[in-house]
Order: sequence, then C-alpha cells, then structure tokens
Amino acid sequence: MSTESTPEVTEPPRRALVLIVTAVVVYALDLGTKVLALSQLEGQEPARVLGGLVYLQIVRNPGAAFSIATGMTWVLALVAIGVVVAIIWILPRLRSTGWALSLGLVLAGALGNLTDRFFRAPGPLRGHVIDFVSLFAPNGQVWPVFNAADSAIVVGGILIVLLSLLGYEYDGRRSRDKKREAASSE
Repeated sequence: MSTESTPEVTEPPRRALVLIVTAVVVYALDLGTKVLALSQLEGQEPARVLGGLVYLQIVRNPGAAFSIATGMTWVLALVAIGVVVAIIWILPRLRSTGWALSLGLVLAGALGNLTDRFFRAPGPLRGHVIDFVSLFAPNGQVWPVFNAADSAIVVGGILIVLLSLLGYEYDGRRSRDKKREAASSE
C-alpha cells in the first residue's frame, strides 16, 4: 500500500464548451449582420421597420456605447483586449453554466467590436465600429444606435450582475457556501 496520495483527476470543464459555442455563434451573428447591413444599408436613408419601432441605418462609431469616448478608440480597443484575456484566464476554473453563457456573450461582443476596431477604417486600433439598429427614431435620437455585439455585451453584463447578486460564483459555488467553508475552517 502506497502512502503517496493520488492526484485529483478533474475532467475538462464542460462549461468551457458552453462559453466557446456561445461566443462563436454570437460572434458569427455579429459579423454576419454587419456584412448584411453594410451591403443593404450603406448610403441609404434609414429603413423604418415595425412601424417605426426600429430604424436600420449605418453609423460608423469611433467611440464606446452611447458614443462615449469618441477620441479614445485605441483605449477602447485595449480595454476589449483586456476583457478577452480576462475571460480566457477564467476559462479553466469555470464551473457555472450561467457564468459560461454570460461570459460567452461578453466575449463575443468584445471580439465583434474589436474586429471592427482592428480591420475597419481609419486603421488598426482606430477603426470605427459598424452600428445599424436605432430604436424609436432614426439617427439615435431616442436611443443610441447599436449592433449585435453591443447587445451581447449588455445582456451578458446584466446576467453577470444577476448571478453575482444571487450569490453564484463562476467556479460553481455559491457565496454562502464559501462563507460556511470559511466558518468551518476556523
């Protein structure tokens, strides 16, 4: 009988697959809708849809959400790179399906807009993001013009806040479980 302890065998986290599939599908949706929007809407007047609830039009956005920080495009690109790196860093420890879905949405959105910032005019790290959905009025008069990547970031962010408020951690534990573990180890 050996006194040597057997290393714990952990199977690869299945939640990583949820994150990756979510990110790939939403990233493809973002790229596809931008290509479609550019091919159909470039140089056109805003297209009124659903009785004026939605207007479709091309807006090249050098800033962040709500056109904030329009002169800081390169900083926004670096922030997006940081978000991508942070999500990849969390990936091996991810054990929550909710967090996997949320982070997959945020990752897809960050990559979608980062792709524009790298590959669209006026150039790398300064490229303008293609936005094309305006709610309630054209030209972002009521609500800022956005795209699928922006929507993914917002929905993913809301889910992360909800999960956090409900005490769910990305590693699959609940906040109250951590408190119990800390109390029992004292």
